[in-house]
Amino acid sequence: MKKVTGLGGIFFKAKDAAAMNDWYAQHLGLPVSQYGTVFEWRDAEDPEKKASTVWSPFAEDTKYFEPSTKDFMINYRVENLEALVEELKTAGVTITDEIKTYDYGKFVHILDPEGNAIELWEPMGE
Repeated sequence: MKKVTGLGGIFFKAKDAAAMNDWYAQHLGLPVSQYGTVFEWRDAEDPEKKASTVWSPFAEDTKYFEPSTKDFMINYRVENLEALVEELKTAGVTITDEIKTYDYGKFVHILDPEGNAIELWEPMGE
């Protein structure tokens, strides 16, 4: 089974997320919104298939990365999230919540051995 298919996002805590967005827009030219920026790309195996990776600063006091105490979280794009979660459970991986489904995909959060938060995302249509 194919597991990670790409990088879905890079999220990090900032003392002032809006100021961080502005800095990256001004100095590095990122086309930011209040949610950061979205880098669009095409799948190497199927160039007709569009995909994206999100870069986004979060408020310093966000609870979204918990139970991790780290200042960042990586989001990985995956295929067949339900099957992957079952494999991870069998392997003893810490899964911190239940799979949630939205219009844009399914999500679940896990921790790696050093307590880093990892968000797994199965985009809709994959």
